[in-house]
Amino acid sequence: MWKAFLKPQWVLLTIFVVAFSYFAFTLLAPWQLGKDHDIVERNEHIHAAFEADPVPLQDAVDAHGVIADKEWTRVELHGHYLPDKEVLLRLRPVESGPTYQSLVPFRTDTGLTILVNRGWMVAGEANTVPEFSPAPSGHSTVVAMLRRAEGQRDTAPIEQEGYQQVYTITPSQIGPLIGLELATDYAQISHEGEPGVLAPIPLPQLERGSHLSYGFQWIAFGIMAPLGLAYFVFAEVRERRRLREEQAQLATQGSELADAPTPTESAPAQPAPNPARRSRSRYGDAKPDHYQKFTSRGRERF
Repeated sequence: MWKAFLKPQWVLLTIFVVAFSYFAFTLLAPWQLGKDHDIVERNEHIHAAFEADPVPLQDAVDAHGVIADKEWTRVELHGHYLPDKEVLLRLRPVESGPTYQSLVPFRTDTGLTILVNRGWMVAGEANTVPEFSPAPSGHSTVVAMLRRAEGQRDTAPIEQEGYQQVYTITPSQIGPLIGLELATDYAQISHEGEPGVLAPIPLPQLERGSHLSYGFQWIAFGIMAPLGLAYFVFAEVRERRRLREEQAQLATQGSELADAPTPTESAPAQPAPNPARRSRSRYGDAKPDHYQKFTSRGRERF
């Protein structure tokens, strides 16, 4: 019986189920659960950053402007903007439509120059650049949140409508465009009332999303797949066992018929059954005996 499960369809099904369960437990479920963990950690850090007082920039970054601890830390920048080096982030969606975001270098009193995202403005008709108010050039103190540099895209920057325009906030790409050495990461203004701010960049939604439930679903799928395979194997075994029992029963009945005694002189043969009577026993009253009338007439005649 078990040799039947060595057929290609059963072997391929078993390989598929094992591979699916393996990836569900080792890749898919950890992927979703890891995303949930990262979101929870980010939300907790953002909430804690708003509750804590801002720290000096030099305490939160190293000498190259790399974030030393965690993203979203609030920092104080003491120094002045370089408004003539403004660069625009081109057509980045915010809320319900495309926007332009103002990226202006900020020279701190310690000598580090960090890129500051001042905020956004809605794109004009045909996605033209709106009119930006310039950043103040005098000495100021700005409270912003540290952000890690974005990955650089293949799309090259362009110069249009009097501005250098880029598609990602990547200081290592923007620095050569404006002739400055910028910090590796950048700062983002997320509060109203800060010097030079436009419409502040909204913070991400502090929600967990559905990643946790997706992770549990992949775990459930990884458990259900082997159980489904086991059910199909059980059903196949049960069906084959039932078929084998029926074949054995038919074989036993055939043997009993073969061993039955044949008619002899001492045991006269039984008369053949009346076809009409056999029909009645099979079909009941639905098929009447048409020969009974002629049989009774013959008896009366003799």
